[in-house]
Amino acid sequence: MKAINIDDQMVVNQYENYPYPERKPGDEKKRLITGSPSNLAEVNHYVFGGRRDLSKPLSVLVAGGGTGDAAILMAQQMTDLGVPGEVVHLDQSVSSQTIAEERAKVRGLENIRFVKGSLLDVSKIAPGPWDYIDCCGVLHHLHDPNAGLSSLTEVLATDGGLGLMVYGELGRIGVYHVQEMMRKLAPTGQIDDSERISIVKRLIASLPSTAWFNRNTHMEDHKNGGDAGIFDLFLHARDKPYRVNDVVEMVKNANLRLVSFIEPYRYDPLLFVRDPKLKKVISELDNIERAIFAEAYLGNLKKHVFYAVNKTNSINPPTTTSANVIPLLVNQKPEEIAKQIPAGGNISVVSDGHKIDMYVPSLSKAIVTLCDGKKDLNTIHKVIREKRKDLDYEEFMDHFNRFYAVMNSINRMVLRIPSM
Repeated sequence: MKAINIDDQMVVNQYENYPYPERKPGDEKKRLITGSPSNLAEVNHYVFGGRRDLSKPLSVLVAGGGTGDAAILMAQQMTDLGVPGEVVHLDQSVSSQTIAEERAKVRGLENIRFVKGSLLDVSKIAPGPWDYIDCCGVLHHLHDPNAGLSSLTEVLATDGGLGLMVYGELGRIGVYHVQEMMRKLAPTGQIDDSERISIVKRLIASLPSTAWFNRNTHMEDHKNGGDAGIFDLFLHARDKPYRVNDVVEMVKNANLRLVSFIEPYRYDPLLFVRDPKLKKVISELDNIERAIFAEAYLGNLKKHVFYAVNKTNSINPPTTTSANVIPLLVNQKPEEIAKQIPAGGNISVVSDGHKIDMYVPSLSKAIVTLCDGKKDLNTIHKVIREKRKDLDYEEFMDHFNRFYAVMNSINRMVLRIPSM
């Protein structure tokens, strides 16, 4: 085991005393917490090129699984879809892992195994190789995030991939000012944690409207996350935020290749910069340079969610070039999306205060109604053509591609290539 320093110990103590995020196991009876990364359709699309045969065993590691959100989500999806395999929840907090275990019991999930320990020791305690690794909200709390990600790369299957999340610097503006003030008002390790929580609550209540934290109106963790959320946001012993270029460098250092940020549209300024002269210059930038520009332009990216694979893995997300490709909705049902889609025109997308209108073609409502995760493009075309006799496949695909470009960019649709 690696030696533990004082900050490491404080991080361990935090999650023993304030398991994060706060979860009540009984709530599993009434809801499933979903999100990105680790939606199984997303994972297949971005990590496996849409080609994963889900009838074969899938090995999943949730590194730093906390109170269980990602492990529960993956295990439940695999259970519902009949995907064989195992989800391993790895965490060094007994308190957090106990909550995760209780949540799994409430759901009756039998495909989760719980391993106690640090992801830095993963090669010894959960060696894999793993088809998919989820690591969310963990790397930015490590003394050496690069070493943490590299340790996960070592146990990743050659054709596997990772779904990761780290905090974004610009979207969390104000948070780090509060952290700075708290280091002076109530230094870590010098005052009881319950008193530190009381002090930071008083500080937040006293901040003037000019304070950066009050000007950042999209930070809500301290309002809805209980004391654990307050502690994690303002009192964490170690919290390293990331810019896009930091993410790119960390991925590169771990011998990985960045596949995509989620949601993609928030990293593509061509979708929300309207000035034609600016767009012309932006269009000449590569994807990473555009993402760096987008982060600075929007200023509201509180976290960076992204998928990565081994740098030697040439797999890419599927395209719509084949008629047997199956479109799948992400965390939505066709009828729910259909209610939000006009018969041609703009849809409004709002993320952390930024609103953008995106155009969808006239067949969009008819298309999305048929996206049940089973019908391929050829079948969808045939069904629509029963009412539109003049609709040839080329015209249909023109509509579909424009609709898909919007839906994929806002992370509402991905693709699957059926197994032969």
